[in-house]
Amino acid sequence: MHLTTLRVLIWQLIFGISFAVILWGFFGKIVAYSTALGSLICVIPNAFLASRIEATKGTSKAKVLVSAAWIGEIGKLALTVILFISVFKLVKPLAILALFIGYISTQLVLFLGFFVHNNKEMDKSNGS
Repeated sequence: MHLTTLRVLIWQLIFGISFAVILWGFFGKIVAYSTALGSLICVIPNAFLASRIEATKGTSKAKVLVSAAWIGEIGKLALTVILFISVFKLVKPLAILALFIGYISTQLVLFLGFFVHNNKEMDKSNGS
């Protein structure tokens, strides 16, 4: 797996767990595990998408790359829906706001990964 992709997934996981632990101290265990579940609902589908894209490594055929991207995105969306439905049906009690805050805040870690990756690429292109 591409190093930047792996780092982003690991940072998403670390952030989600850390955020849940911090919220546990302020709001209790229901908010904490709801936040952690929201984070996992973000990380698991992202890992699926990353693995589908990585499976095409070494090929330059556009059809293969587009197919992998479509399968990855459709799978990511399906996994996200399945995981949300499962949590809503199986986890009681659930702090719904904390679940969505965990999901959204963990998703935002992705943008940090793009920022870090772009800065490193710019440094390489400038000869630094």
